[in-house]
Amino acid sequence: MAASVDPLVVGKVIGDVVDMFIPTINMSVYYGSKHVTNGCDIKPSLATAPPTVHISGFSDELYTLVMSDPDAPSPSEPTKREWLHWIVVNIPGAGYVTRGKEVLPYMGPAPPVGIHRYALLLFRQKNPLSIDNPPLRANFKTRNFAHQFDLGLPVACAYFNAQKEL
Repeated sequence: MAASVDPLVVGKVIGDVVDMFIPTINMSVYYGSKHVTNGCDIKPSLATAPPTVHISGFSDELYTLVMSDPDAPSPSEPTKREWLHWIVVNIPGAGYVTRGKEVLPYMGPAPPVGIHRYALLLFRQKNPLSIDNPPLRANFKTRNFAHQFDLGLPVACAYFNAQKEL
């Protein structure tokens, strides 16, 4: 499993967004036919609609998906780190994220300057979650969110890079 976290360490997703973890669930992310592999490039125009996300795991377990941009508004000055793009909770294992409850609607990448990282992090829930007030998008902290809802460390992660299209 060490090879699966290496790109997350090199890309500083582990460090800037979450602490070191070992993936224990398979998660596949696709924008159309484009498979998201850690560190790949995705054009924002390809990512205007939510990706198709499939997770393994057991159908009696629930998961939370968080998508954030740790480089907002600029990689050199990430004063809004992290910018929250999507939250889905109560996702049954062994299926698609669309079976969960969307807490914060999907917002596609729109990097104003530089190359931004977009991390999709999957957490195993201990209990069903009820989130009445969605968090603010600016200055979101995945670590704090995971702690607040007793989610622990991620069980899977995929991240991609995007930059403003000319």
